[in-house]
Amino acid sequence: MEEVLLYFALKYRGDFHAIMQAVQNKEEVNQDEAMALKAKLHSNYVTILSPQYPSALKNIQCPPFVLFYYGHIELLNEPSIGVIGMRHPSDYGLYATNHLVKGLVEHHLTIVSGMAIGIDGASHRAAMRYHGHTVAVLGGGIDYIYPKSNTDIYDVMKHEHLIISEIPFDQMPRRVDFPKRNRIIAGLSSSLLVVEAQEKSGTMITVGCALEQGKDVFAIPGRIYDHGGCNKLIDQGAKLVMKVEDIIEELY
Repeated sequence: MEEVLLYFALKYRGDFHAIMQAVQNKEEVNQDEAMALKAKLHSNYVTILSPQYPSALKNIQCPPFVLFYYGHIELLNEPSIGVIGMRHPSDYGLYATNHLVKGLVEHHLTIVSGMAIGIDGASHRAAMRYHGHTVAVLGGGIDYIYPKSNTDIYDVMKHEHLIISEIPFDQMPRRVDFPKRNRIIAGLSSSLLVVEAQEKSGTMITVGCALEQGKDVFAIPGRIYDHGGCNKLIDQGAKLVMKVEDIIEELY
């Protein structure tokens, strides 16, 4: 059955609903096509039936049938926290990310993020800078580096940390792929830290996924003239973070 799931995931480029329909309709496997698709696959993979598949993802909405990855899949078993935020953060946001990630990895938390520009990239870089572990969830194919400015992160994490995607090959991410990516970030993270965010953004979609999954959400306060975003999250019940101990005390 694992080989069947892999075939459909490769054939339908990770599309959950297409794979589900193929399974439900008992679509036949074209063995020649299956062999050709698998020959094109460079990454490793685990299916939802594999022992290495993260149990946390099995409980989310539309769990990926197959995860394609490079690096150390065992990192998904370590205590983790998602760190997310704006693509175009302020200097304050970048400073806060670096400072808090340093403290989080010192408490042996793996940093999960989406390898986007801005806070995502800064969180991965900080985790590596301070000798922690980090996991990147891609919006596009496992072999497609996006944005290209994060090629250095990708190259290091591919061997020393973990990069995952539910999309195989080098498929360029589409706008609809990022919300799907965000549900995986939330699913893999035991809790979520929001650094800076706009009221209507991908960051808030990830927050919504985390709340649906019963995860704690932490937020760094913004400036008094920052409307929405983190200040609104705190007003609505997210846990205020002034120092890393504010997170650690809640988690432990």
